[in-house]
This record gives sequence, structure tokens and C-alpha cells, in this order.
Amino acid sequence: MTASTPEGPAPKGRSRRSFAGTRPVMADVARLAGVSKQTVSRVLNDHPAVRAETREAVLAAMRTLGYRPSRSARSLASGRTRMLGVISFDAARYGPASVLTAVNTAAQAAGYLVSSIALDTADRDTVVRAADRLSAEGADGMIAIAPQEWVGSALAEAGLDTPLVVLDSDLGDGTPVVTADSRTGARLATEHLLGLGHRTVAHIAGPTGWTSADRRTESWRATLAAAGAEVPEPLFGDWSADSGYELGRTLAARPEVTAVFASNDQMALGLLRALHEAGRRVPEDVSVVGYDDIPEAAHLLPPLTTVRTDFAELGGRSLRLLLDRIDAVTDTPVDPLVPVELVVRRSTGPAAPGA
Repeated sequence: MTASTPEGPAPKGRSRRSFAGTRPVMADVARLAGVSKQTVSRVLNDHPAVRAETREAVLAAMRTLGYRPSRSARSLASGRTRMLGVISFDAARYGPASVLTAVNTAAQAAGYLVSSIALDTADRDTVVRAADRLSAEGADGMIAIAPQEWVGSALAEAGLDTPLVVLDSDLGDGTPVVTADSRTGARLATEHLLGLGHRTVAHIAGPTGWTSADRRTESWRATLAAAGAEVPEPLFGDWSADSGYELGRTLAARPEVTAVFASNDQMALGLLRALHEAGRRVPEDVSVVGYDDIPEAAHLLPPLTTVRTDFAELGGRSLRLLLDRIDAVTDTPVDPLVPVELVVRRSTGPAAPGA
């Protein structure tokens, strides 16, 4: 009688019970399927030269034995580990953390494992050590989440020879870069407030040296200038709600301030509290726009108008670019600039008459 398993009839010769107590290896699969180990390897790597019936026999043997190919087995056959390295900086911040999650999700969907290293500093030696460690683990390629300009400089100085894609910072050496369209996001936020009749827009900026913060500040300033509006001095925060609150107290004390664009939602959250404590109503007295569209933004009082960043798309595009680099594909177009979207909620409204 032919032995059977929940997956169907077992190939003739041996059953799963024959291997009880041991972990099946590629040679066991080859013997049970009646093929060579090289053929098993070709099936594992989807080689087109394997006949359909041979492929099915090998897959049936794998199911019967409960065989799960290891990364090392795939690596021997293809020269690939199917492992990617990620170097990140300031990973506790919402933006970098969301990008890291998106990269992990996209990589896993593509059948890759991810090994990540979070760094607090990014001098050349630190970056080189991180890259060397990922290379030693067998990374086929690397993604660097580099939100600050000096991170990009350190990566450029490191001279990595592993396929690399960078998020945010342009290394200036042809390394592929993927970034969200911060300039357009800031323009949309500023134009929205001006369109509501506000004479100008105050700005709580992110810290200088952060690529996205600098681009948003530049675009906010240019949008005001193009509209012929006064360009006030920006106030610089550190991305935290605490800094938004402290700077918000300064803005709340200025009766001429009727509209504020904050460079991220956390600082906008602190600003909302400061305005509330000062007795200035949102949006009746002051309209507020944030940036990123954090999950809590729709549940604030009032719900926050903000610029939505598609972090999943950032992760997906960076992964596609990296896999193209690994495969030496150069003719697949991937737009490095990920669009953003203005999400209008109840924290913005028309300027009060005479404001």
C-alpha cells in the first residue's frame, strides 16, 4: 500500500516516518524524488530548464519529508542569501521608524529577510563598521535610511561596494535615492492656508540639517514669496511635541498669527495644546496644518489637517530599486520622488474678518 500524507500520496520508496527524529536535507529530497541534488537546487531556485513533471516530483518529495530549504542551501545554488541589510538613523522618530517598517514589509513580501542596524551617530567609521557587519552576514544589498545631510556625507565617504539605495539624502555619486516630495507637501499646506484668506503663515520647522525639514522650510518660504505674502522668521523645533508646545506658546502670544504650518504632526500636537491654554480657538482664531498624517491625527481635537506621506510606497520603491541594482537591471523606470497628499480636516478654516 502506498503511504500517504495530508498533502497527498507520498512518492514511492520512503515515507515521512522513515526520517522521524532527523531533519531532512537536500540529499534526502533528491533520493526520494529519484533525481540529483543539482536538480533539487534548480527547483528551489525556479530554474527554467527543469521539466514540469520533474519539478512536481521534487516538490512532492519536499512535502512528504517536511523539507524546508535553508538560506545556506539557496545561497549555494544562487550565490544569493536573500538577506538585505538596513542601516537606519534616529529610528525612534515617527518618520524613520515608519520607513523602516515599510522596508521590512516590502522585503518580506519579496521573499527576503532583513537585518537592520540602528545608529545614533553617523561618522564614516561608524557607517563602515555597520556596513561591514551586514556584509559579513551575507547581505545581498543595503538600504540606508538617511534623514540627515551628514548621514549622506558619511555614506558617501564610506565608499561601500555593496548594492545600495538611500532614502532622503542624495550622495551625489549616482547612488539611487528615494524620497517623499517634501517640497510639494509644504507648498500644498501653505497654499491651503493662504487660500482660506490668511495673510501669511507662520512655520514651526524641523531641525536644520534634516533633509525633509530643510526642503519644507524652503518650499514654505518660496510659496509665501510667490504669493506676495509676508515671510516671517521660522521657529525651529526638534520634531517633538514638547518643542511644538514651547514654540506654540510664543506664537499664541502673537495676535497677528492666524495660521501655522508645523513640519510634523507631533509638533502640531504641542502647538494645539499651547493655543488651547492661551484661549485661542482652532480653527476660529488660528488654523493649524501638520505633516505626516500620524494615526492619531484624525482623532485630535480638532482633527488635524496634515500632509500624508505614503511610507509603504517609500519602502516598496526603495526595495524595487535595490533589487534592480542587485540584478544589474538598469532599464526599469522607478520614480524616486514619492507623491504626498494634503488631508483637510477641521483644524483649518477661513481667516476671521479683519484678521
